[in-house]
Amino acid sequence: MAEFFRETQWFLWVAGALVLGLLELTSLDLVFGMLVLGALAAGGTAALGFSFVVQALVFTGVSVLGLVVVRPYVKRAADRSVPDAPTNADALTGRRALTLTEVDDRGGQVKLSGETWSARTTERGARIAADTDVVVVRIDGATALVRTDRTQHADPSTDPTEPMER
Repeated sequence: MAEFFRETQWFLWVAGALVLGLLELTSLDLVFGMLVLGALAAGGTAALGFSFVVQALVFTGVSVLGLVVVRPYVKRAADRSVPDAPTNADALTGRRALTLTEVDDRGGQVKLSGETWSARTTERGARIAADTDVVVVRIDGATALVRTDRTQHADPSTDPTEPMER
């Protein structure tokens, strides 16, 4: 049994690397990726016939080196290559909407990205009539803060934001 374990240690390290690789796919934080490198290095050490203590030291050393030196560099490079696209509520800022009811500084409703949103005007005392094009200035919780659309595009296809839904 001991001989079998000694002959298959490299396989166990590679299997461990595959499991760690799957964990990396779920986190995408490059921590498990560095452990994968350590496990593969330890597997190579096992294939060359070194003892388990040496394998464990190689695994630890390569993993720590990867976490301290390689990971920060790769993470910075990956962060630079991803465009900073607004998501969620930030993506709605600047979009055009249509008032469904009269909107004032206390409330109202707009049609925004195909959904009905509660809305308020950005200016105190301002009133916007129903069926008016507006622009979302920001999102406050579940309420869109809007102002009148001063551009009033005649052709919605020329507007860089989402076309109006009527």
